[in-house]
Amino acid sequence: MKNLSFTVPPEYSGAQVKTFLRRGCGVSAKLLSQCKKMQNGILKNGKPVWAADTAAAGDTVRLTLPQEHNSMAPEALPVSVLWEDDALLILNKPPQMPVHPCPGHDRGTVCNFVSYYQKRKGEDWRFRPLNRLDKDTSGLVIGAKDSYAASALNDVGKTYFAVCQGSLPGEGVIDTPIRLKEGHSIQREAGEGGKPAVTHWKSLAQGAAAGKSYTLLALTLETGRTHQIRVHLSSIGHPLAGDDFYGGSRELISRQALHCGLVELTHPFFLSRICVKAPFPNDFKKILEFLNIHNQVF
Repeated sequence: MKNLSFTVPPEYSGAQVKTFLRRGCGVSAKLLSQCKKMQNGILKNGKPVWAADTAAAGDTVRLTLPQEHNSMAPEALPVSVLWEDDALLILNKPPQMPVHPCPGHDRGTVCNFVSYYQKRKGEDWRFRPLNRLDKDTSGLVIGAKDSYAASALNDVGKTYFAVCQGSLPGEGVIDTPIRLKEGHSIQREAGEGGKPAVTHWKSLAQGAAAGKSYTLLALTLETGRTHQIRVHLSSIGHPLAGDDFYGGSRELISRQALHCGLVELTHPFFLSRICVKAPFPNDFKKILEFLNIHNQVF
């Protein structure tokens, strides 16, 4: 069992324990309910306490988290561990690998690797991926090791890097709703009636091959719609290289040239800011070399 301890600050003196935990510590309603049902699930200064009891400044409130197990089949896979502590596991996923099992991909996923990684270390906890990259998108996958870390991790910034077709200098914002394309169960399109979607892009470098121009971009998202970057860039006439699902050509690469290369977040336990970078995979590097674009990022 994992335990979490919190010290009540003066501003929550006189508040109910549950109010302090929910508002002051970011404990989700679901987790609080689970702890309330467990023997000694909530302690105040080492003694069992009701969630509705009053807390005083300086009190120590301890939660016992419910034990959760990893039921995924372990599998050794080429995934890199870039950050690990008691709360988080941040991985670098190669292309052509789903994050979690789905129809047609019950093995060979990031979750299968995590199970293998745990088994090697003699550990057992449920892996919660907090960002789910498309199978063919490479880069950083942020995983929480428990339900508290998953619910408390809100302030996360992700930077994606992409090679799009055509010359796209400068920087800009694409603020266009995204909707499911009529008659399709997966493919999306930009247009009215969809969900709000905002993508910020900045040109980093440009290159050319066989008389065609390409641009290396850095992108950040205000929203997290399915295929958002791919749909938005296609909608302005600059589909990703390799992304034939949204109008791109596979001349230079056999999958969309999209990589989640940088995450910045506030740690759910220590509240310090951490930054993790993932280098470009080989197929992405080869595109840049072919276009004579020098790696200015990593």
